[in-house]
Amino acid sequence: MYPLIKKFLFKMDPEEIHHRTVSALKLADKSGGKGLLRSMYQVHDESLAIDVCGIRFPNPVGLAAGFDKNAEVYHALSAMGFGFVEVGTITPLAQSGNEKPRLFRLAEDSAVINRMGFNNEGADAAAKNLHSYEAAGVPIGVNIGKNKITPNEEAAGDYEKCLDVLYPYGHYFVINVSSPNTPNLRDLQEIESLKQLIASIQKKKNELEANGAAKKPVFLKVAPDMTDEHMRDVVHAAVDEGLSGIIATNTTLSREGLASKAHVEEAGGLSGLPLKERSTAWIKEIYEEIGDQVPIIGVGGIFTGDDAYEKILAGASLIQVYTGMIYEGPGIVKAINTRLLELMKRDGFSNMKEAIGAGR
Repeated sequence: MYPLIKKFLFKMDPEEIHHRTVSALKLADKSGGKGLLRSMYQVHDESLAIDVCGIRFPNPVGLAAGFDKNAEVYHALSAMGFGFVEVGTITPLAQSGNEKPRLFRLAEDSAVINRMGFNNEGADAAAKNLHSYEAAGVPIGVNIGKNKITPNEEAAGDYEKCLDVLYPYGHYFVINVSSPNTPNLRDLQEIESLKQLIASIQKKKNELEANGAAKKPVFLKVAPDMTDEHMRDVVHAAVDEGLSGIIATNTTLSREGLASKAHVEEAGGLSGLPLKERSTAWIKEIYEEIGDQVPIIGVGGIFTGDDAYEKILAGASLIQVYTGMIYEGPGIVKAINTRLLELMKRDGFSNMKEAIGAGR
């Protein structure tokens, strides 16, 4: 049915559709609709399960940050079959983000351009929504960033504030310094700035754990628009400073090879199918650089089980979708997991761990 519904939805403003979708998921959560969602979309098979950083994921298909910005509907999303849900990006203070319009579909390319700008209700509001995160049934990640008004030299304080408020909630955390939609944010990926930032975050994390908080992994999300040398320096800095993993990759500023005529000149990060090969190449390169020292979460252009499997073979332990769900609909998780089971059986893998990096 989704191809028919999509024709109607794609005539509407994409941000309005997002708000309506979140509202529908809230209703499903409150009205007991999660059982129906589970019956429609979940795939249960132990060979899909995988342990990453001491956390058990029932399947490797997660929802990337950007959809559930304020941690409002992660329970309903888990019922839709996701193996994990990443909420955010969350900043210490509420902020409205960039001016509208700021979200654009490039249907000919199965892509989206967004310049949302970390619009969210702030860390305190997210903490209230995350109080029942343990009951979600799947791991919940918390993606954190800095407020737009915070200068880069004070950015560490914003990430520390987020950890202070949010560390009791969520199973893992993500440092977002790779969004192109907050001015100068990507400058924090410069090696010395990045090392100082990670050191400050790790110090805060250690303080929280010394005061009784549970140990939780922290990942770094990287941009695809770096040179090979810079990316190598970034991932080694992350490992050397004690981070738990890498998420590759965020959206791209590139517009190379697009067929669409409308919206291609809009500022913002491009996601979707045009990012697939680039993100897979980065996953492979990062895996070859750091091996299995830390896990990689692969994201970018995943629409099918074959797309997901390609990233797993390249070195990703887990994968995330977002734009693919816009184009393929809510059944994308079931379709990917079903296909992963077929591909694993074809290649003689009895579990997900055996497939990681097997294609490099």
